Amino acid sequence: MKKHVAIGVGILLGAFCCLAAISAQTPPSSAAQADRARIDAGKRLFADTCQNDHCHGGSARNMEDHSGFTAEHLRRVIIEGVPDAGMQAFKGVYTPEQVEQLVAYILSVSADAGASAGRTAPQLAPAHSVTTREITSSRLVDAGKEPQNWLTYFGNYAAWSYSSLDQVTRQNVKRLVPVWAFSTGELRGGLMATPLVADGVMYLMGPRNRVFALDAVTGRQIWKYFYELPDGPVPYQNGSRGVAIGYGLVYFGSLDNHVVALDAKTGREVWQIEIEDVRQCGCNVTSAPLLVKDKVIVGVTAGDSAHRGYLNAYDAKTGKHLWRFYTIPAAGEPGNETWAGDSWKLGGGSTWFTGSYDPELNLVYWGVGNASSDYFGEDRQGENLYTASLIALDADTGKLKWYFQETPHDVYDYDSNAEPMLIDVTGNGQTRKLVVHASKNGFAYVLDRVTGTYVAGWPYVDELNWTKGLDRNGKPIDQVIPPAGKRTDICPGGAGGRNWQHAAYSPRTGWYYNTSFEFCETIEPKRQEAQEGDRWMANAGNLRHPSATAKPHIDAFDPVTGKKAWTYRTKYMNLSSLLATAGDLLFGGDPDGDAWALDATTGERLWSFNTGGGISSAPMAYAVNGRQYIAIGSGMGALHGGYVPRWWPEAPIPPAASTLFVFALPNP
Repeated sequence: MKKHVAIGVGILLGAFCCLAAISAQTPPSSAAQADRARIDAGKRLFADTCQNDHCHGGSARNMEDHSGFTAEHLRRVIIEGVPDAGMQAFKGVYTPEQVEQLVAYILSVSADAGASAGRTAPQLAPAHSVTTREITSSRLVDAGKEPQNWLTYFGNYAAWSYSSLDQVTRQNVKRLVPVWAFSTGELRGGLMATPLVADGVMYLMGPRNRVFALDAVTGRQIWKYFYELPDGPVPYQNGSRGVAIGYGLVYFGSLDNHVVALDAKTGREVWQIEIEDVRQCGCNVTSAPLLVKDKVIVGVTAGDSAHRGYLNAYDAKTGKHLWRFYTIPAAGEPGNETWAGDSWKLGGGSTWFTGSYDPELNLVYWGVGNASSDYFGEDRQGENLYTASLIALDADTGKLKWYFQETPHDVYDYDSNAEPMLIDVTGNGQTRKLVVHASKNGFAYVLDRVTGTYVAGWPYVDELNWTKGLDRNGKPIDQVIPPAGKRTDICPGGAGGRNWQHAAYSPRTGWYYNTSFEFCETIEPKRQEAQEGDRWMANAGNLRHPSATAKPHIDAFDPVTGKKAWTYRTKYMNLSSLLATAGDLLFGGDPDGDAWALDATTGERLWSFNTGGGISSAPMAYAVNGRQYIAIGSGMGALHGGYVPRWWPEAPIPPAASTLFVFALPNP
């Protein structure tokens, strides 16, 4: 079990020495089950320490405040100390055996005190009146019927990023003001997460796996949990995109490749599972899990590493591993013939972004990343299934229902990881279930989500040269394969026509709102040897750069035909995701720190507020006691944030930040 720190608001830090006031009168009732010698030795060490004035003494709270502490937490407190509380670190003072003796004694005392108190460590309740109900599978299926809440990463299983709240409209959005802000206290990784809200409580993932529960009206912290990451750098990035909630638990994937479940009321860790050793695979989790029925479905990174990708499902209540789908077929399986030799074993195919779910079909839709190595494909001849594809899996078994490959033999770093957006289209007296999916390759694909049959495809970027277009089956025409050892300019580049910055869909306008980076790349493939887990880009120094002819933009499209309704030109590549609302507004943010709202019917900019930090997060909407709120994270965090100051040096890029801003109309 990894070490962790779960700190309820109101708990007195430094529990180690705070036992002095009660230790003489609270005998360790657990001694019958524990090693009496170890507990007694710990008691003597504890007494000696307090006699030497290292204890908080009579200022300590009652032991009931510490009954929820775990052995792992106490070890950390003893070894590292609590500087803010005036408690010294005992690393090097006590041997590992003595630390275990102290932990055993403290826990034995804590067990009695906690039992007599009859409650866990105190938590702050929201300042407003709320009715809390368990978030069940049926509530998640019907999340759209609870517009006051935001229960999933995209707001609903269909990945619309749409709120039916309409208190804030085109007519009054200019009156929108900040009502509270919350800093995560950690700048590494910025803030690119989408918070969730359930019954007046907000759950926020900060950088480096800091998780918070907040009063959604005031921003007051209810509890916090800081996951302890290993020393040294983590793969890919320090930021994470969000959490999932359900069954009284908060779920997230860690930057060192674990899945964790926390008690939603207290923030205490309930279970934790390692997916795979991060040192072996070079993979981790950077996006929100998807909770489907009784399963937590989690994707991993490592598309740019020598690794064979997969998608996992875990029992939501226990963490038991239930199924794994490998995105690259093994020898003897259908699709393996699309890989030369053993290249499939480390062929990439990550699953790093969050998918969607159709409850009626019981299908999970998930985008699959690029093939590895990223740019040199001579050693993996073939189409390389199921990389750069959209897949549909049976939610119960993880079995493949269908797939559609968007970039065969990907040698451009064209992940297909974007959100699979589910829409129903009615025509000629029939309703057709579709999925709209934007690939990094610059095309949006429209598929029948029952069968995976290609319906339509259209470019959402203005400059595209890796293919001459799509044929009637959605396959690229005259695909350009950059030769090794030569420089080839490809548009879009590996940053993508867009990346994970997700689109939004409004059932009011019927339009699909999407971002385009208009960013190209000069590619020079080069063979690179790699071992499992190694970074495996295989190029001689590629250069990503803005298009020479096209400027970045946000557009409103007919989702099926691709007909453009309007275009909003952005100053730089837009790195925020989008939110559409029933007030006919489209919310987002800029790298220079402006949170903004566009008229969803015309693209006109109606409102903005500078947050003081670059924005690469996703806005969301919720309501409490009839008042609508808009929340957006401030503090860059996207890997591509560094492109803006490089290629737009005139941009007023704000300093590092990690703050959630929440806006509302002024109270009457």
